[in-house]
Amino acid sequence: MIIETRAYARAGLLGNPSDGFFGKTIAISVRNFGASISLYESPELLIEAQSQDGNSFKSVYHLRDSVSMLGYNGGIPLIKAGIKKFIDYCEANQVRLPNKNFTVRYRSSIPRQVGMSGSSAILVALMRALMRFYEVEIPLEQLPRLVMVAETEELGIAAGLQDRVIQSYEGCVYMDFDKELIQSRGYGNYDRLDPRLLPKLYVAYNTNLSKVSGKVHSDVRARFDRGEEKIVRTLAEIASLAETAKNYLMEGRPEMLHELMDRNFDLRRSIYDISETNLALIQTARNLGASAKFAGSGGTIIGTYRDDEMLNRLFVELKKHNARVITPFIV
Repeated sequence: MIIETRAYARAGLLGNPSDGFFGKTIAISVRNFGASISLYESPELLIEAQSQDGNSFKSVYHLRDSVSMLGYNGGIPLIKAGIKKFIDYCEANQVRLPNKNFTVRYRSSIPRQVGMSGSSAILVALMRALMRFYEVEIPLEQLPRLVMVAETEELGIAAGLQDRVIQSYEGCVYMDFDKELIQSRGYGNYDRLDPRLLPKLYVAYNTNLSKVSGKVHSDVRARFDRGEEKIVRTLAEIASLAETAKNYLMEGRPEMLHELMDRNFDLRRSIYDISETNLALIQTARNLGASAKFAGSGGTIIGTYRDDEMLNRLFVELKKHNARVITPFIV
């Protein structure tokens, strides 16, 4: 029997990047793109290499572009790290696994290096496959942290809980990363919201390469840890936008998210350096009347739009900046 599992891209709707600083966020899963795992029993444990894991290239330019898009190691280190952390979890919780091996392969259609969390999607799909194969139940609220530590502790990737939460829960989720809860039990309060409450949303991602995810938070992290007043105050206000947005959605006032999303980006810009490429996407969308903010760490923006006419204009104008526009499919 072949086990097939999937996990999807994600977009931060409001509150990011406060999630890395015990803040609050709302995020959506974007089912337009996904990562899949195929796993079946075999005599030995085998991780099948994909094209991005190979060492054969058409030219030096092909190698350069491949490394820029996929990194130096492809997805195999993620698979190894995920399997190790799954085994560590089982041993720590005295779960005895049957003596059987498997062959595993991964695939992903999630655009890389534009902040849609392609790496964590592979790991979430892998954990789901391993749970089915070994008949192990990992509580849903604990799964995001298990995925996160596979990236942070094993691979040294800067990662937060938000992406792993929305990819584990799916749909639309409000997250409160209360410091005491995170430190005492390893997870915050996660509330599912009905996606039908959301306004009309678009997502636009740069088809040229952006900064690698995980490399943009270092300076702000150091300043936050030092207790710098401006950083602490700004991140707290960003977090409050998510809570305000949740209340608006529950009241049936989705149109109010337009101003909140613009404010989210403006606050972020006050403490982060924003590249001209990313800023052009934001400004182009706003000039057309749409709201716009980062969906992640850069390279992808998300916002609200009024009608199909505005959406069509977003398609045309953002394409001039090498950006592809989609309407996110959320279940």
